[in-house]
Amino acid sequence: MRLPISFAGASRAIFAASVIAGVVLTAPAARAASEFSPAQKTVIEKIVHDYLVTNPEVIKEAIEELEKRQKVAEAASRERAVTEQKDKLFNSPNQAVVGNPNGDVTLVEFFDYNCGYCKQSLATVAKLIEGDPKLRVVLKDFAILGPDSVETAQIATAARQQLSPEKFWEFHKKLLSTRGHIGKQQALAAAKEVGADMDRLEKDMAKPETQAALKEVVALAEQMRFDGTPSWVVGSEAFVGGLPYNQIKTKIDNVRKCGKTAC
Repeated sequence: MRLPISFAGASRAIFAASVIAGVVLTAPAARAASEFSPAQKTVIEKIVHDYLVTNPEVIKEAIEELEKRQKVAEAASRERAVTEQKDKLFNSPNQAVVGNPNGDVTLVEFFDYNCGYCKQSLATVAKLIEGDPKLRVVLKDFAILGPDSVETAQIATAARQQLSPEKFWEFHKKLLSTRGHIGKQQALAAAKEVGADMDRLEKDMAKPETQAALKEVVALAEQMRFDGTPSWVVGSEAFVGGLPYNQIKTKIDNVRKCGKTAC
């Protein structure tokens, strides 16, 4: 959920003004705020106030710079997390692998079967797999949209344990291409359609390994600072949100070319 634009903008403006005021009060020329008398502090605060009122664009510039630095810091933090969690991200036994299992580049997707943007991204992932015989795709079921998503994830995780990668990909596409909200009923129907052993499926859903697999994805997402779906990892870069086919393909091509998503 996001704050309303007017409230969020006002909050950021107040924060930026506070930062600016704090910089003035803690600048090298005024090393210790305690050295100022109450009257001097009042004068300084008025100077800052008057300057901001006269030059309000400074607040906008400060907010933009703050957001820029936050994005850089977040990207660096995610890159470190990719390095630290490399094995679990790319080679965990608790994940589905589609495309070429021995591909030279791996694309990881964290998704929720009830995520509208994930449903839209299905066409992108399918096109990438179909057009790139060397692409390896890892699917991580990040069920964050309620109890139905969790139940669906449990069924998908159990289905993965018995289906071949090709059959699981078929199952995955059936679920993500289903319109509207889905849950246990739709997931069981999709599993049956692709030929899953339904008795085994029910048993595997209750296994501790199934719950552990889902918990592993949640823990990974927290470490990656993923707060939504779809979220992606390619090379050493991690990012959140649906991206057009061309942008993801360019990142994949660049990883092959120079080892980074941007050459």
